[in-house]
Amino acid sequence: MGYIYAVLGGGRQGTAAAYDMAKFGDAERVIIADANVSAARKSAARVNQLLDKEIAEGIHLDVSDAASLLTFLKGVDSFLSAVPYWLNPEITKVAIQARANMCDLGGHTDLVREQMKLNNLAQEARVAVIPDCGQVPGMGTSLIMYAMSLLDKTDDIFMWDGGNDQNPRPPFKYILTFNIAGLTNEYYGAARFLRNYKLVDVPTFREEDYEIVEFPEPIGKLEAFVTSGGTSTAPYTFEGKVRTYENKTLRHIGHFAQWKTLLDVGFLEEEPVSVGGTKVSPRDLLHALIEPKIRATENDRDFVIIRVKATGEKDSRKAEVVLDVIDYYDEATGFSAMERTTGFHGAIIAIMNAKGITSRGVHPVEVGVPGALFVEEMRKRGIEMDEKITMTAG
Repeated sequence: MGYIYAVLGGGRQGTAAAYDMAKFGDAERVIIADANVSAARKSAARVNQLLDKEIAEGIHLDVSDAASLLTFLKGVDSFLSAVPYWLNPEITKVAIQARANMCDLGGHTDLVREQMKLNNLAQEARVAVIPDCGQVPGMGTSLIMYAMSLLDKTDDIFMWDGGNDQNPRPPFKYILTFNIAGLTNEYYGAARFLRNYKLVDVPTFREEDYEIVEFPEPIGKLEAFVTSGGTSTAPYTFEGKVRTYENKTLRHIGHFAQWKTLLDVGFLEEEPVSVGGTKVSPRDLLHALIEPKIRATENDRDFVIIRVKATGEKDSRKAEVVLDVIDYYDEATGFSAMERTTGFHGAIIAIMNAKGITSRGVHPVEVGVPGALFVEEMRKRGIEMDEKITMTAG
């Protein structure tokens, strides 16, 4: 008998995760649950078609209905929450009651820290919960842990990441491959970094942190700047232990100036303003105006980059580790690079949870997921990584 997996949310990332669970997770069944039952069934049908077997099922479920969710999860070994991040704290409580192992795509560090307060309850229930499993945070965090494992002592960690269009079109030179609320959430507020071993808040889109980073052709030069949430809980975990922990987002050149203007004007604010006597949230208005213009179409092809640099010591010498993951839209399955790097990370963790590899309790990725094992699983899925270790005198 195999494992019963579930995915809450039948969207892009959830479908990729369900496919991965069904293919690699020793699955007996994969249930895709969504408030929109047609979306759930469409997602399941795609998984079944790709794998040429009837293993996935789509059902109706309102995850905000705690009683219905509890009943559903009691029959599940392990699941991924791919619904909006603000629902995850309550879902975590229900998962612990149901004794169902859980991971989620996260998206908001403060809410992840709320989930971690349930650690004792999860341990008592012998349930594993790993929040913030996606592309970044998520896969990037796992790659950082792998890079650190290659050093005897780590001093500084830098990460650059982003998903972009292979053929950028003006005026925006960007395609949206996930929920726009997730994008604007990342673009607003401040990032939490470690500098000189201490927690610091760094505002998003700050000009002082802007830089150009070069990658192998055909990608070339990209701009990098601060957005929020990518470091997740890691700065808290490594405070006082690692000198530097930073993350920047990669985009085609020009993106920074466009979105900084929108931010400065106030379009990312959520507090309603009066327009002709009607109260309107600037962010909601921005979503309505820009989402149709940047939403990825069937013809768009994306790529995702995650670059990690860790410096420190190995064998009593100064050393530097650089990891480059560059993944592209997969023509064989039709999954975008963002779906692969986000959904597959969540699925890998869900599988680890089901198999008892992860510790029971609520743990962040940097604590709960073995970096080397993740890299092994990532490569099984055809996601390649260039790995370089440079030793210097000292």
